Amino acid sequence: MIIIDTQFSLPFTYDFDRALERLASDPVNAVDLKKREIRIPMEEGNIVSLCSVGSTESPTFILRDAIGDKQVDKIRSIFHFDRPLDTIANHFVGTDLEQLFKDHAGTPLIRSFSLYGTLMKNIIHQQLNLAFSHVLTLRFVESFGTRQEGVWRYPDPETIAALDVEDLRKLQFSGRKAEYVIGLSRSIVDGELDLSKFSQMDDDEVTKEMVKHRGVGPWTAQNFLMFGLGRPNLFPLADIGLQNALKRLWDLARKPTAEEMMARFPSWSPFLSYAALYLWRSIE
Repeated sequence: MIIIDTQFSLPFTYDFDRALERLASDPVNAVDLKKREIRIPMEEGNIVSLCSVGSTESPTFILRDAIGDKQVDKIRSIFHFDRPLDTIANHFVGTDLEQLFKDHAGTPLIRSFSLYGTLMKNIIHQQLNLAFSHVLTLRFVESFGTRQEGVWRYPDPETIAALDVEDLRKLQFSGRKAEYVIGLSRSIVDGELDLSKFSQMDDDEVTKEMVKHRGVGPWTAQNFLMFGLGRPNLFPLADIGLQNALKRLWDLARKPTAEEMMARFPSWSPFLSYAALYLWRSIE
């Protein structure tokens, strides 16, 4: 087993401090804002540390305790180190989002650390305000996950599949949300829902497969695609935050319609996910 510590720089603007602030809003994540560091649980069982020692204009990072080059490459992919953000920003020059990409330059689309955790988080967050959704997610992880070196891991699907609805009701899950979480976990354990194969499928194929399962609608599938798989061209039309951001940007008296939003898709594609990300950023 080869343990790798490495330092590297990026040739494009990258706002790691702001990214850490967003990650720190989820209490499951092990973020130290003063040290500019996040510790990440890896599937192989180890914890890696990613620390910024540079600036937004000259981003430099130290990655510690990675097992082999495969984990180094995975961290680069998760944190968007392998795809230049300036190329994406240049795409929006001349569009109505140009100023947003200037104001929030270097905002990366960071993937979640666990596909199963992403799915569980998305189900838990359905129809809840953000503050309580984070509380409920942390209760879920603290009750059924594991803590290693001060870092929380989401539980295994086998653990959740063995629960009864009342086990989650005690945490203030609604009965329906508890059924969704347990049912999806059982589908994964039974092999009916294979999250690992989604990386080889296109967006429509993944969505079609996911919405077959109770509790997963288009919003959940799109969020899974964006933040679980890092897909670049998705825009959740039903998201209230995006509607409010565009209402303000376009100086409307009411929220924009789906048709009004979709009319901009040709100029925003193939980076709709970044359009959504920067719009969310604009109202944070």
